[in-house]
Amino acid sequence: MKLSEIKNQLSSVETVAFVLPNGTYVPEHFHVTEVGLISKNFIDCGGVVRKETVVNFQLWNANDFEHRLKPKKLLDIITLSEKVLGIEDFEIEVEYQTETIGKYDLGFNGKDFTLLNKQTACLAEDQCGIPPSKQKLPDKNTETSCCAPGGSCC
Repeated sequence: MKLSEIKNQLSSVETVAFVLPNGTYVPEHFHVTEVGLISKNFIDCGGVVRKETVVNFQLWNANDFEHRLKPKKLLDIITLSEKVLGIEDFEIEVEYQTETIGKYDLGFNGKDFTLLNKQTACLAEDQCGIPPSKQKLPDKNTETSCCAPGGSCC
């Protein structure tokens, strides 16, 4: 989901709720502790230099049981972040801590915002030497890549 899409959705919802991939909800008294701009410059295993930029939301459960983030307040936070940080209409990545800090893509199911599991992928599959029929699909609970240790492209 891009930043423009969440702004659109916030204008039509009465509450802000996030659903984890397992179907449970982030506690309704969560805080958005950060809205930021993250740029990642890297080289893939095929030698291609790449840049990825995302808008990052960090959700935090503070055990502040009286707190309820309203759509307008989140929209105000986003607007201020755009102005101060020069944030453009990038994809959103959400950080939320369960056992460790997880990074999620963001979706919307018509009522609530959904945290979607992110997956790793080889960006240089043509360089790996692994035929497409033999490439292992990532297990939803594991991050894998054709460029793992012992792989043929790294």
